[in-house]
Amino acid sequence: MTDTMTRRAGGRSARRAARAAALPDHLRPVRPGLSGGTYQPLSQAAMERIHQAALDALEEIGLSEAPASGIAAMERIGAKLGDDGRIRFPRALVEDVLAAANREITLCGREARHDLTLGGHRVHYGTAGAAVHMVDVATRSYRDSTLQDLHDAARIVDTLDNIHFLQRPMVARDILDNREMDLNTIYACVSGTTKHIGTSFTEPSFVPDALDMLHLMAGGEDAWRARPFVSNSNCFVVPPMKFATESCEVMEACIRGGMPVLLLSAGQAGATAPASIAGAIVQACAECLAGLVYVHAISPGHPAIFGTWPFVSDLRTGAMSGGSGEQALLTAGCAQMHKFYDLPGGAAAGIADAKLPDMQAGWEQACSNVMAGLSGLNMVYEAAGMHASLLGFCHESLILGDDLIGQALRCVRGIEVTEDNISLDVMKSVCLGGPGHYLGSEQTLGLMQTDYIYPALGDRTSPKEWVEKGKPDLVAGATARKEQILSAPAAARLPADIDTAIRDKFTIHLA
Repeated sequence: MTDTMTRRAGGRSARRAARAAALPDHLRPVRPGLSGGTYQPLSQAAMERIHQAALDALEEIGLSEAPASGIAAMERIGAKLGDDGRIRFPRALVEDVLAAANREITLCGREARHDLTLGGHRVHYGTAGAAVHMVDVATRSYRDSTLQDLHDAARIVDTLDNIHFLQRPMVARDILDNREMDLNTIYACVSGTTKHIGTSFTEPSFVPDALDMLHLMAGGEDAWRARPFVSNSNCFVVPPMKFATESCEVMEACIRGGMPVLLLSAGQAGATAPASIAGAIVQACAECLAGLVYVHAISPGHPAIFGTWPFVSDLRTGAMSGGSGEQALLTAGCAQMHKFYDLPGGAAAGIADAKLPDMQAGWEQACSNVMAGLSGLNMVYEAAGMHASLLGFCHESLILGDDLIGQALRCVRGIEVTEDNISLDVMKSVCLGGPGHYLGSEQTLGLMQTDYIYPALGDRTSPKEWVEKGKPDLVAGATARKEQILSAPAAARLPADIDTAIRDKFTIHLA
């Protein structure tokens, strides 16, 4: 009897050890690039109608305030500059550009294992935004965000399996010089994570210096151009239907430098975009189609993400409501239009109007993240950490968001139906002379890791166990995890010789 118990205990220990071992990526229950697209709030007829309305808007209304360089480039390929200063886009021109556009692009990480292939219904979640405050969960207060906060966010993202990329989520408000802020933003992000990074530039004249820094980080200009691991998040329009002149010049400089661009149209329904959800999607599509023509006119085939990012207003006050159900619908509808055009695309989800990581934040972040994933959105921006409708960022919420997004990704993966997992043979073996339950079956043990995902911080204990464990608090657990991550050396830190070369050439504010 003792031998039998020893053998059984050894078997359990072996199974526990096997479960604790990291699975190969292709066997993990969730992973970057899972295919969504099962949720479709727009019918085919509705998408056709939105597309035709967007073409009408481009042909009849056009966009104003393009820089002279952009006007010249777009006129060369068939856009028309009117006497009113608005540049208009004939339908045939837009259709030709759509036909020639990339159906798939790769956003590189500093390490190739973090490369993201955009296209189809492949889903990736990450951060974004330009929060000006940090949420301090200990004091339940807001303070100005700093460069160190940004670097810490990058370091945290580097450790989280379900956050696939880092787009700058906050502004380093402790750096007053805009050039130094832009350059230090890149340094803080790149030295914090080897995942793909998105950033913005205040002025076009800052782009060459940023490229010089990136060449040093990459090991030369050729190495950078072969694998650009930073993209430009570019608000190239000021809705409604107006080019942002200086941002367009930034975009041109980034294109010349080999940097992928996110064409970001961020109208606010009821304020700078039509209040109707369909109308907001029409305007966002029209603006991003104009951006696609612009990129094509500068450099055909340059990697560009179709970034329809319309936001929602609370029409009682006019304030932004990123955590609303309408926002979730708007983002899902935009994702469908990306697939209608067969373009790599991105939009915003996961934003909380809640000021702290509480129950309100949970339902707001979960609703839009799940719907974005199910709709097959390639790049789900602002998916974790963002509070107060983009005004505040929270490290603890970023960590909790990793758990939340893991569950969202499991929904995206859906239900596979095969001869094996129909499970008829397993049912027979359990019910006909078997133990009458599936707890110890080979199938159950085999699927524990490959088909089921478990929260790192979420609590699934019984009330009795919860009490015995000291009634653990979710946010306190996230704070402890944050401190653990930040107490270790940054895994993504740059090699010493490269770091020294960068510091010799640029004013770097991080110690």
